Amino acid sequence: MMKKTNFENFTIERDVSWMFFNHRILEEAQKKSVPLLERLSFLGIYSNNLDEFFRVRMASLNRFKEYAKKQSKSEYAKICQTLKIINTLNKQYAKEYEQIILQVQNALKAEKIFLLKEMELNGEQQEFIQKLYYEKLSGYISPVWLNTLKGLSNTADDCVHLVVQADEKFALMELPVSKFGRFIRLPDKNDKICLMYLDDVVRVCLQGMGFKTFSAYSFKFTKDAEIEIDNDFSTGFVQEISKGVKNRKKGEPIRVLYDSSMPKKALEKLLEKLKIDNLDTVLASGRYQNHKDLIRFPDCGRKDLKYPLWQPIRKKEFESESTLQLVSERDRFIHVPYHSFDSYIQLLREAAIHPETKSIKTTLYRLAKDSQVIQALMCAAQNGKKVTVIIELLARFDETSNINWGKKMNEAGIRVIYGVQGLKIHSKITYIESKQKSVAVISTGNFHEGNAKVYTDFLMMTSRKNIVSEVAKVFDFIERPYKPVKFKELIVSPNDMRKKLLHLIDVEIKNKQEGKNAYILGKINHVVDLKIIKKLYEASNVGVSIQMLVRGNSSVMTGIPGISENIRFQGIIDRYLEHSRILIFCNGGDEKYFIGSADWMPRNFDKRIEVLAPVYDELLKQDLKRIVSFGLKDSKQGRIVDGSGKNSSVENPEGKNFRSQEKLYDFYKKENK
Repeated sequence: MMKKTNFENFTIERDVSWMFFNHRILEEAQKKSVPLLERLSFLGIYSNNLDEFFRVRMASLNRFKEYAKKQSKSEYAKICQTLKIINTLNKQYAKEYEQIILQVQNALKAEKIFLLKEMELNGEQQEFIQKLYYEKLSGYISPVWLNTLKGLSNTADDCVHLVVQADEKFALMELPVSKFGRFIRLPDKNDKICLMYLDDVVRVCLQGMGFKTFSAYSFKFTKDAEIEIDNDFSTGFVQEISKGVKNRKKGEPIRVLYDSSMPKKALEKLLEKLKIDNLDTVLASGRYQNHKDLIRFPDCGRKDLKYPLWQPIRKKEFESESTLQLVSERDRFIHVPYHSFDSYIQLLREAAIHPETKSIKTTLYRLAKDSQVIQALMCAAQNGKKVTVIIELLARFDETSNINWGKKMNEAGIRVIYGVQGLKIHSKITYIESKQKSVAVISTGNFHEGNAKVYTDFLMMTSRKNIVSEVAKVFDFIERPYKPVKFKELIVSPNDMRKKLLHLIDVEIKNKQEGKNAYILGKINHVVDLKIIKKLYEASNVGVSIQMLVRGNSSVMTGIPGISENIRFQGIIDRYLEHSRILIFCNGGDEKYFIGSADWMPRNFDKRIEVLAPVYDELLKQDLKRIVSFGLKDSKQGRIVDGSGKNSSVENPEGKNFRSQEKLYDFYKKENK
């Protein structure tokens, strides 16, 4: 019998676990084994993630707090406690971040790459900067006196800003980073590569503007970026989203990072203009803000300081004349970025011109800037195929891009559907209807050429009638969401995904109680759904082994006797972002495999259209098992995810240098020979 336990006591807030995940990225930036320029990139990723966290999660928590204050004392107290923990962690990690920045800058100097300040320039470099400023930069530098500003609601929060003190006056200045980049390459000094922050270039050039005293201090602020959508859609869904995106620019500032040397009077004036109150986050920092620009730090011709190139592998089987014929013979797969995404594009291109193709339907969540996927779909429409594209307008921060692409596709003759009111289309599926044998593609990630270079995702291409017909039914459901529909093969939300996953876990519990082998293996991004977590604890408590790779948020406390001692979660931070979702259930020895787009979160189960598809092909199963088992053995880039935020290393009998991404790439490379 399972012990009675109050499971509520063994979960942590999703947003706190997100901070722990982000800290794993920060820890990666400290590793000397990571190539130096990649360490800089990790610091940029950390900063970018933190920006989005405050724009979305903290903004939502602040809104919930204001609501709960009037409605529920217990919820209000819970949210306040969560905010307190997050702010404590944020301050702790900010100090660690500054230390790592200094470590990395010292490591750059050891490689003869220098970030110079104003007093470190030689004559040639000073002349170079003055020429750059007067010929190019000056036209984009426009100081505005703070006293004349009524507020900063229309000021962008993704830029670098300076508060300039000129004599006794203060001015606000936005730096043209998008035009010139954050790091300016200077003439080299002897054999040293020299760079300078754009901030410091401006500091140098503004010194000679006739003021008796002059100084400049950087700051960074973050706005509430949640989009509020009016339930009245009489104006049209696209118009509502466009309006929401515009209003996002006027969101209230909720976080400020500032140069700790900024005069108190200037800081007070700035916070007044930003309308910051005591509920918001204000943090003293170093000389430079907006460190996300480190993602684009110049490589300075030093390829040896970056990861060695792993060229995407073009599987030999896809060198066949007909990809459609290949898929009609048996299920095929690619695992990007290890395998080339071109194989999927090749499938679309062939379908676009094949005389047997009747129609193509696909879901698009995020779209590449120069999307070959869309080019193939436009080609299909121009060739007389019926093409339907489901675009999710509420793909966060990609709304404007998706609207623009939708207009272009409409003009090309493609039928564009902008999602479903109240449900986000998060499934990644393609349906190619043929007069002979129709084909479907189920992916764990976006059909996005850019993402396919850095996100690990699994794409299954199949002509199995039972799966293909149900993929077609998903598109019918999207077009007519209020029409009842049942699925036998696919697991689809918001229909019954949570219910079916709970049933699959129940089967493992029952089998274990009957003395059979029972386990759950998987790879997923987030685990925060309370009902799923309770069921996992229940399974662990009867002895079911649960081993999963969890990249991001996890509200599961693992290894607790009588609760979760049979649960082991690990996370991997490496050169590729772990993104694929894979589930393997023992099922009494007859394993069940699933891939799809859904994480174990309430929003995925209740507020999104998601798809998990069964995998039947033995070769695909072998690869999915390999992906998960390699990840669980990763002792170089793997970290224990137990809810404590300690990020302990993974122990592997095979040694401390088992790196799953490297092992997978090597395997695929050998396999393709």
